[in-house]
Amino acid sequence: MSGPAPLAPHAMAGEMLADVLPSVAASLGLDRVPCTSLTPLPPARRAVVVLVDGLGHEQLRTRAGHAPFLRSNLPAARRIAAGFPSTTASSMGSFGTGRSVGEHGLVGYEVLVPGADRLLNELSWEDGPVPEEWQVVPTVFEHVQRAGVAVTRIGPSFFDGSGLTRAALRGGRFVAAHSLGQRVDAALDALRRDDRALVHLYWGELDKVGHVHGCGSWEWGEELGAIDGELARLARSVPSDTAVHVTADHGMVDVPHALRIDVAHDPDLACGIRHVGGEFRAPQLYCEPGAVPDVRAAWEATLAQRAWVRSREEAVAAGWFGTVTPTNLPRIGDLVVAMRDRFAVVDSRTARPQLLALRGLHGSLSEDEVAIPWFALAAGDST
Repeated sequence: MSGPAPLAPHAMAGEMLADVLPSVAASLGLDRVPCTSLTPLPPARRAVVVLVDGLGHEQLRTRAGHAPFLRSNLPAARRIAAGFPSTTASSMGSFGTGRSVGEHGLVGYEVLVPGADRLLNELSWEDGPVPEEWQVVPTVFEHVQRAGVAVTRIGPSFFDGSGLTRAALRGGRFVAAHSLGQRVDAALDALRRDDRALVHLYWGELDKVGHVHGCGSWEWGEELGAIDGELARLARSVPSDTAVHVTADHGMVDVPHALRIDVAHDPDLACGIRHVGGEFRAPQLYCEPGAVPDVRAAWEATLAQRAWVRSREEAVAAGWFGTVTPTNLPRIGDLVVAMRDRFAVVDSRTARPQLLALRGLHGSLSEDEVAIPWFALAAGDST
């Protein structure tokens, strides 16, 4: 066996990423917001919610010297949980719908399309199903818009109409902006445009830097510093009746290449598997008929204390995916693997070389990957 079961994300921190948008919507005076739970927040007429991709709580705490604004507010910030798998597609589903991964069904980076015998990359959505049919839960943005509050979503132009955006973040209008400064300007314009408004701003460069250079690199610290300056400007510039929220979708760990196991070079790991889904820190294994027991035995024997290997049923019962609907259950791997420490499993038969070269990874159940911050700031708070 691969060791005692780890805690499900909701047991690490009572509040979850899925709580953020519904709680903000409730603070704007809206009721009947679809959600798992609500966090009481001070009332506001307008709110801006910034999601910084890859801004883990533990990385921020460790590298806080690069971020004087966030550091000054860190004692009051909530430490919440992203969910499992701790990956962007799954987290954006939880953020956008206010529901658990098992409810909205974006269950990983690459997941099985039931009945199609192929994997769907839920980040790129290449050749994917109709997003609104794959993810049917109404989003918080749709609810807020129907209630008469203006919704504006700000991000890179290629997000507009993308599969993941349509699945997880649909609702309201989209404004494209390139640099973080331009996105902050667009957020301020949107807040001043409407008397009641909810604005969402996404920034993904910190995650990219972490993947390429590692979250312990000087490049990561430099990017964090640039983000910190723009967040301070946003907080001191919003209208006086506006709440400013800052959160993230996951953290990250640096994984040395020497600690990566390649399925392509280990026949025992490859035997009996039809598709290796998930991602390097959280593989999901879709097995040939009848092969699950043998595949599990091989992976447990090879990985030993380097991973937890659980059946789909065990992972669901342990609460890793939260509540799971019958429709979404077959999307989860027959076996779900959560890597421990700084280990990873790759499959060079199918993974692009650019992905194999990445230093920073995420997806598993460690606190470095799951724990994220939630700052709830008052207008003008830029100290």
